[in-house]
Amino acid sequence: MSTVLITGATSGLGRYVAFELVHAGHRVLAHGRDRARTERLVEELRAEGEAEGYVADLARLAEVHALGAKVAAAHPGLDVLINNAGVGGGTPGSGRETSADGHELRLAVNYLAPVVLTRTLLPVLRANAPARIVNVGSAGQEPVDFADPEFTRGYGGIPAYCRSKFALAAFTFTLAEELAGSGVAVNVLHPATLMDTAMVRDSGFSPGSSVADGASAVLRLAVGESGSGGYFDGTRPARAHEAAYDPRVRQRLAEVTERLLEG
Repeated sequence: MSTVLITGATSGLGRYVAFELVHAGHRVLAHGRDRARTERLVEELRAEGEAEGYVADLARLAEVHALGAKVAAAHPGLDVLINNAGVGGGTPGSGRETSADGHELRLAVNYLAPVVLTRTLLPVLRANAPARIVNVGSAGQEPVDFADPEFTRGYGGIPAYCRSKFALAAFTFTLAEELAGSGVAVNVLHPATLMDTAMVRDSGFSPGSSVADGASAVLRLAVGESGSGGYFDGTRPARAHEAAYDPRVRQRLAEVTERLLEG
């Protein structure tokens, strides 16, 4: 039995994966932003197995760090982290949004939050090797503009989303190299195309697949055999944006990320 923390578990893909994990006998630590929804989810999960809830706003990096610290203290046996929570492209025509810390919202939630949460939990995951980190990315990827990482010029919600998911993929590959030989595997995946979720519908797209389609890919990386440092399109090994593999791009991203997190 694994102990699994999954972010964004109160709806969509995260909710489906949480129930699949509980049904398979794993202990689920379910994160949500809304306390009432998180408590309802945990009540439902506990009818099927072992679960616990954690509430945090991933648009507030102090809360992200506190989430990691609380989980590490309460569950020193944690061995799987699924960074699933995310913000889509927004409603068509919507303008640029910022997080509570002043960062562009999609960059903050889809990239900076997983970086902070992962780094906070790494000591626990290392101690429980073999362990897994699964980053839920997207086939939609666009290189970050390092001259304007906060996307203050020519903003668009979909490009902002794609930039955040590019950054998440590049971070995954850098982290996999860092963790080589540690027993902690880290991978990133595009679970399925246009799943039937509020994120997809709110962005103006018609769903083209179900959350069940995406869940099988997430579960394979979380509790199956997967290797490390890979990008997957569903369950199939694939290639992320080529720039995400470039060591110079990844080094520049790491420098910019450090600066943003210190700001």
